[in-house]
Amino acid sequence: MTLRARSLAIAAVAALTLTACGGSDSTDGSADGGDGSAADGDVVTIYSGRNENLVGPLLEQLEEATGTPVEVRYGDSAELAAQLLEEGERTEADLFFSQDAGALGALANEGRLATLDESLTGAVIDGYADEEGHWVATSARARVIAYNPDLAPEVAEMTSIDEILDPQYRGQIGIAPTNASFQSFVTALRVDRGEDGARDWLTRLQENEPRIYERNGLILDAVDNGEVALGLINHYYWFEKADEVGLDSITAQIHFLNSDDPGALINVAGAGILEGSEQSEGAASIIEYMLSEEGQQYFTDETSEYPVVDGIELKEGLTPLAELQGSSVDLNQLDSLAETLALLEEVGLT
Repeated sequence: MTLRARSLAIAAVAALTLTACGGSDSTDGSADGGDGSAADGDVVTIYSGRNENLVGPLLEQLEEATGTPVEVRYGDSAELAAQLLEEGERTEADLFFSQDAGALGALANEGRLATLDESLTGAVIDGYADEEGHWVATSARARVIAYNPDLAPEVAEMTSIDEILDPQYRGQIGIAPTNASFQSFVTALRVDRGEDGARDWLTRLQENEPRIYERNGLILDAVDNGEVALGLINHYYWFEKADEVGLDSITAQIHFLNSDDPGALINVAGAGILEGSEQSEGAASIIEYMLSEEGQQYFTDETSEYPVVDGIELKEGLTPLAELQGSSVDLNQLDSLAETLALLEEVGLT
């Protein structure tokens, strides 16, 4: 996607610019293979900003468990949110399954998400549902610094994201500025430090000549093979790689800042029901399953994310959320995506 196209998509989310992308990067499908066995009126249509490889098996699982047939359109969370704004009441979507809280907040602010039943919003740990009840988290993930201990062992002692701005890391930092997770971090930075503070931080990062990658996984690979000394990613990419190659075959390590710092943002994936959906009951049953023991166990076992419901057995190596001190930024404030993208372009990172 071009920068221009992505700018329009995010502007549509945050600034009511109704110039949205046409969803050309999305793919339509259904969790049951799209055999059309269910009547159209019974099907819950999901717009999913979460990757099909990550959540496709879960959607198949919940379809069988709830008896609710689903059809899924996959794509970028910001693009799909922009499309939902453009479609308005004409949308065929019943449920929005977002990669991050920002896109959910943007839709909620424009009145496009219905109020969820308290049985759903009250099922999660405090702070992991919209205060107005328009969306609820389904899993959580922490921003971490991936580092190569042979090149930058001192990262293990860092407590502030400012420490990576040291000139010693010039050309040795990996980032993915077009990725939604990095953009959420920048939004948290803006909320925490204001526009001028965020601009200063990003300018200093740009002056340190970071290496640009398309995805978190590519950053981790670069750290692991010594191409860069450190990189900014979500925690679960490390666990996925460790599962894939084995602990003895991975050099890179990850460090959570464990402080009230934008670099220690704990963001969420979440879901909301579209206002006016004729399948709201079925959509609610899908969210209920995602928050059930089976659904939450899937997120920790299969995607290495944090469960947002108490009492779920964590994947080995994950620290309980209650023991992490993360950024105090309210997730509901991560909805100013257009401003974040504009700032990234201004400082030359996109």
